[in-house]
Amino acid sequence: MSPSRSSSWLTPLILSVLFACTANGDHHLSVRYYDETCPSAQHIVHSVMASKVAADQAIAPAVLRLFFHDCFINGCDGSVLLDDGTPFFESEKAAEPNDSLRGFDVIDEIKSHLEHSCPATVSCADILALASRDAVALLGGPAWSVQLGRKDSRGADRDAAENDLPSPHANLTGLIAAFAEHGLDARDMVALSGAHTVGTARCVHYKARVYGREEGGRADIDPSFAELRRQTCQGDGDDAAAPFDEQTPMRFDNAYYKDLVARRGLLTSDQALYGCGGPLDHLVEMYSKDGEAFAYDFAKAMVKMGDIPPPPGMPVEVRLKCSMVNYRRTNRK
Repeated sequence: MSPSRSSSWLTPLILSVLFACTANGDHHLSVRYYDETCPSAQHIVHSVMASKVAADQAIAPAVLRLFFHDCFINGCDGSVLLDDGTPFFESEKAAEPNDSLRGFDVIDEIKSHLEHSCPATVSCADILALASRDAVALLGGPAWSVQLGRKDSRGADRDAAENDLPSPHANLTGLIAAFAEHGLDARDMVALSGAHTVGTARCVHYKARVYGREEGGRADIDPSFAELRRQTCQGDGDDAAAPFDEQTPMRFDNAYYKDLVARRGLLTSDQALYGCGGPLDHLVEMYSKDGEAFAYDFAKAMVKMGDIPPPPGMPVEVRLKCSMVNYRRTNRK
């Protein structure tokens, strides 16, 4: 390694260590945050995502899900990406709602490219935000300007991941409360739930609904759909995957809402958005008929969700590896 290249690496590395315990007090994001320090950042993220999604479309909803599960636990801080291996916290990956998360390797690959081009500059939290936007766009959905400048937390919160993520069995009251806790209103909730227009869920999460064991029994589900999904469960048991949208499972469109109107929502928390006869029913019906209205509201709500900050005083940094903090303290006697 040449002296000049070594120096260019060591300087930001030293700065990263010096500011590793910075408290996340000011949370000011900007779409131009990396214009001077890493102008190629968005191109690098998009290039890797395009390659990965071309090889396996299922990567797109997986990465999108990572972003949701990150932002709903202590803000959009990359905490969901951390592995175990420190005495100070347990990884959120070990929480039951996160046990089927995937796409970590994609974020790690993007980070590796960015560390080569712009060492110690682009946070893992920002990578996840950009990759989620590209995931949606690569499946035919809307694109939006991503606000950037997030920092990575130096810890994870497994207990919160166990208890605070919206449940696939949640009713409407529970869903509204879960989203409101993060400053997201009912319209944001309905629009963001449209992320389920792509991807799949396992039988363990929808079997109670299709077998009529949850609140409302079988009154809110199309009988033929329930029978179809029961057959899916009988095939591979609790791990049997079913698409949220059986018509266009890997196209980011408004078919999810058409399924809700037809009482063919896969999860209890999906169908909870429609059927109460209130204003949310009108919103679901509008999205089912107007894909552009859904796309606009989804993009707007994603920007809003992406602005959820970590708690005041949380130590943050720009991680050099997304799966671990930059250094570990050891107790010495």
